[in-house]
Amino acid sequence: MGKRGKMDVVEVEVAERTPELMGRLVAVWEASVRATHHFLSESEIARIKAYVPQALGGVPCLIVAEDDEGRPVAFMGIAGDSLEMLFVAPEARGKGVGKRLILHGIRRHAVTQVAVNEQNPQARGFYEHMGFRVYDRVPYDDQGKPYPLLRMRLSGAGQGNATR
Repeated sequence: MGKRGKMDVVEVEVAERTPELMGRLVAVWEASVRATHHFLSESEIARIKAYVPQALGGVPCLIVAEDDEGRPVAFMGIAGDSLEMLFVAPEARGKGVGKRLILHGIRRHAVTQVAVNEQNPQARGFYEHMGFRVYDRVPYDDQGKPYPLLRMRLSGAGQGNATR
């Protein structure tokens, strides 16, 4: 696979969250965070990484994008109409994988909202491109840490850019 162009993936709704799968998803999470969350220190990454398996196990709907060899390259978690997490491995970034996942979430699971770290402008730009708009800002993340979150909602309740 080259640097540019689309990546062929298949979205798999996870029924059984095996330790092997959780380990692979934590590796995707860590690689993604290291590529995009430059505001986090090594100790913060380690602290959050310890919580990732619990978050993966607790999210009601977990969807994994697998490459043509069955390896996870991205995943998202959904609770109700909220996208709780979306992480894409660095080698899959810019190849339509995140877009494909979020469209799956919007179309099949009625996702209409997401919270994004204010210090991650690439993520904000991605969600804005997909039709989400900021409606609120909170000064702390869900663990009470000083990482401001932007709460975003899909404009037009599923209409606009995200459905094209």
